[in-house]
Amino acid sequence: MENRNCKYNKNKNNVIVVAIIFIALQCTQALPNNKDIQNSVKINKCCEKFEIFVDERCTSIQAANTTGFSPSFTGYDGKTDVKVENIQYLIGQPDCGKMQMWAVYDFPQNHDYLFLFTDGKLGHYIRKSQRSEEDEDYEDEDHHIEIKQLITERSSAFLSHDFEQGHYCLEKATFSNKTLETRLFAYVCSPGKIISWTDTDFILRKILNPLFHGISMIILLIIAIIYFVLPTLRDLVGNIITTITICLIISQAADLVRIFTEFSNHFSFMIADIILYASLLAAFFWLSSLGYYIWKTFKSRNVFLRVTDGRKYCYYSCYAWSMTGILTLIAIFAHFYLDTGTVRKQYIFEDQETIGWLGMAVFFTPVAFTIIINLFFYATTLKVMNRINSYGRIHNKLKNNFIMFMLIFLTMSVAWIFFILSWLKYDYLLYVHIITNALQAPILFYICIIRQKHVSFLLRKTCCYNEPVTHAAAAEWNYGDELTYMNGRNDY
Repeated sequence: MENRNCKYNKNKNNVIVVAIIFIALQCTQALPNNKDIQNSVKINKCCEKFEIFVDERCTSIQAANTTGFSPSFTGYDGKTDVKVENIQYLIGQPDCGKMQMWAVYDFPQNHDYLFLFTDGKLGHYIRKSQRSEEDEDYEDEDHHIEIKQLITERSSAFLSHDFEQGHYCLEKATFSNKTLETRLFAYVCSPGKIISWTDTDFILRKILNPLFHGISMIILLIIAIIYFVLPTLRDLVGNIITTITICLIISQAADLVRIFTEFSNHFSFMIADIILYASLLAAFFWLSSLGYYIWKTFKSRNVFLRVTDGRKYCYYSCYAWSMTGILTLIAIFAHFYLDTGTVRKQYIFEDQETIGWLGMAVFFTPVAFTIIINLFFYATTLKVMNRINSYGRIHNKLKNNFIMFMLIFLTMSVAWIFFILSWLKYDYLLYVHIITNALQAPILFYICIIRQKHVSFLLRKTCCYNEPVTHAAAAEWNYGDELTYMNGRNDY
């Protein structure tokens, strides 16, 4: 009986030993697989393994009635369809943080190329200039040769960037309406631009341009404060000048937000665009109000209308702000509901980045009409002035306001024209816009402060004399400051 138990125990021990050896062999066979996983090429895939993009949405391949995503690798030597044995998919869209996320298609006809390299990096190449028909025929015949030259030589005719792991996700994309064939699609994070302190373009765009905006806002704020604080300048013309400068300050601040494109998103861009365009529109409406006031006053037989300045400012406010508000609402409505897909930017992750062309047309077409109307005010007012034989004190003041209106109108119109020209794809036009925008505020300061001799006199009296200007003194003066300075002269 004991011998049987011993044999049973030996057999049991043998089974345990064999099981342990079998498990050990299985573990040793599994070790290379773990090593292969560690050495595998990681690919960031936007959707799950069983899904692809259909109309930029993750859809199962069964519902799409197509095959799944199969990556095609390209070597750094330009070879295509390179075989990679171990592939590991990392599912999900990239975490770009504060950087923008862009949608990109592999679309050679649109000058966009996507290459998945053997180490898991994604290369994005963009042709700078449009190809000729001969170049397109050449590409169709020798496509592989062009890709090899494109990757190995990195021609200056292309902009290129290689995205690291976590900064992109790749996917197969199809379209339900069959307007485009199946293409390679990727979400990529906006690449951080290499800062070169000797690059003229970087210095102008990212250093001098924001600096100019800040200086312009300070100068415009000084103009607004002077015309608001000094009592004798708070007539209708002075209030309109203050309002115009405030509108320009807001436009400068909104444009400053648009300069730093790397650290924002599409929503803040659109809000900044709306504020920028609306404030510019309001500034030109107020400028046309000033032109209308001067034109109407010169045509009127009774020029002693200063007692109605407050009421007229309310009328002009209703006109300028209501027109600005209505046109802004129309532009926003046109952008979201009337703008066609052909003019919208299609390669952005979210819905929209900036106001579309139709919305911009709603903003800028009225500005063009106000410029034409102001030219009419200038021509007709100049004819009326030439008919006047003798000028009184009020006529001289109106003449001075007319000259100031024309100089402001000329300055703002030139800056607005170069702002529109900066949209063209020419760097030198953008540089000219930066310079004209920087000069706008100093020129307005000269027109509204330095050139106005009575304003200079009031500043000296307020800042340099022992007795500052008070409301009581202003009431006693009743334009006596100009008379005191002029001493019988009619220059302002």
